[in-house]
Amino acid sequence: MDTARPRWASLRAIGLAAVAAAAVAAAALVGTTPAHGAPSQADLEQQIKQQSTQFEQVVEQYNKITEERKKTKKRIAAVDKKLKPLSGKVASAQKQVDAIAAAAYKGGPATAWNAVLNGSSSDTLNNIATLNRLSAQQSDQVRSLITAKRKLDGQHKELAALYAKQSKQVKDLKKKKASISAKVDKLKKLREQAYGSATETAGTGSGQTPPKVSGRAGAVVDFAYAQLGKPYAWAAAGPNSYDCSGLTLAAWAKAGVSLPHVAADQYNQITHISRSQIAPGDLVFYENLGHVAIYVGGGKVIHAPTFGEVVKVSSIDMMPVYGIGRP
Repeated sequence: MDTARPRWASLRAIGLAAVAAAAVAAAALVGTTPAHGAPSQADLEQQIKQQSTQFEQVVEQYNKITEERKKTKKRIAAVDKKLKPLSGKVASAQKQVDAIAAAAYKGGPATAWNAVLNGSSSDTLNNIATLNRLSAQQSDQVRSLITAKRKLDGQHKELAALYAKQSKQVKDLKKKKASISAKVDKLKKLREQAYGSATETAGTGSGQTPPKVSGRAGAVVDFAYAQLGKPYAWAAAGPNSYDCSGLTLAAWAKAGVSLPHVAADQYNQITHISRSQIAPGDLVFYENLGHVAIYVGGGKVIHAPTFGEVVKVSSIDMMPVYGIGRP
């Protein structure tokens, strides 16, 4: 009796059951039901792309808020730097006013009246008048210093509130990032279970020789090629991992150009050009400024796509182009 056929049939049935189970789970995740057919690989790819796009947008929002929070922190430090010596000046000036007031009180109206009645030296009256003038001047100075201090106190309070708000936004974006990451991880696992492993890192271009480009752009392109195959990482700007704007920031830093770690801010800072003017080293923006890549010539760009992927070479038309710019 041939036992090989029943055994093979049994193994095949188990394998099909596993694929079916994965497809059912995938269907539940992407919002379809087995009754209407399990999602195809293309359906899962589309879901992964949508979630990855959301992830990239969250990363850019996180980068922007983080940059703004750094600026707020510097502004708070600048205000504190002014407040500390000003508080000392207020205290010192107040002591002088108190001392003058005490001296005037001791020599007070009675002394002045006695000087008039007794026809004593005019020095006493002059001294009292001087004390009064000094007291008035010091009082004005104290009022001026107090006004300046209150203004700085108000600025400090506003900036502290802004910093707290920005910190909460950072915390919320981290939670959102974790949620999206979990969804994409689950979708990728379901895709692999149902349809086999995807070749996400295929075509990274690692090992390719950079085209010969002169000047600053040459430094940018050479750097971009040297990063191929390095992993995408949340809010990273090298040297071992990158997000999209972190890669472009680091690349142009090699050419002596400072760019912010936010794709939208990079776009707003650089000169905009038409597609017909594009040259290697230029930056290509996508997804309503949610993603940015480095043009390397031949209709290709190098970019850090999204989490779970690596820095790679892609077509400039991998998605609709929002705009092109040159730092």
